[in-house]
Amino acid sequence: MQPYILIVEDEDALATLLEYNFEKEGYEVAIAIDGEEALVMAAERTPDLILMDWMLPKLSGVEACRRLRRRKETQATPIIMLTARADETDKITGLDYGADDYLVKPFSIPELFARTRALLRRAKPSLLEDVIRQGSIEIDNKAFRVKAGEKEVHLGPTEFRLLDHFMRHPGRVFSREQLLDAVWGRDVYVEARTVDVHIGRLRKALKKNVEIDPIRTVRSAGYAFETAAS
Repeated sequence: MQPYILIVEDEDALATLLEYNFEKEGYEVAIAIDGEEALVMAAERTPDLILMDWMLPKLSGVEACRRLRRRKETQATPIIMLTARADETDKITGLDYGADDYLVKPFSIPELFARTRALLRRAKPSLLEDVIRQGSIEIDNKAFRVKAGEKEVHLGPTEFRLLDHFMRHPGRVFSREQLLDAVWGRDVYVEARTVDVHIGRLRKALKKNVEIDPIRTVRSAGYAFETAAS
């Protein structure tokens, strides 16, 4: 599953440049053009990492960062502050308001990638792993292969992406709408009940090789992936 990056930047040229480069590196990207929009988008879907400009319309980057840290869902989300303010006092302010790292404009894309990977490795190491194991289930993204116990499980592309998303976030409950955004994409219109169909197919494929169904239905909420190990 691609790491999901929220870029908060009101300068169109820079936002487009960052979006292009991160997508080329295999990241999923969304863009907010002001601090208030960033808060709304982060509430709708929690990013794996946020790139936050300091000077933003409506709500500054540091204030948006402070509010994100107050929310349970985003209190541990890595945030890199991007700004033209190079004074040490500004850097200290950004870090005190909750930023994990601070990069002064203009910056190099390779350095930004390196800092992004470093934060993701600490916060969510499984996002950068090709092979993930939860209980008796193993998924290999490079080989596009799933094993349950010692037996290979044959999945369709959508079921594979669903399982990958679940295994990277064990125990977390996802609504149908959140799964649609994460697996199908925000720009694709698919009915919410489609999720139920693919969950059923995934369960059927796994059931042949696992004793206990790892996908738990949470009434009126959605689905969660749980194994004895997770």
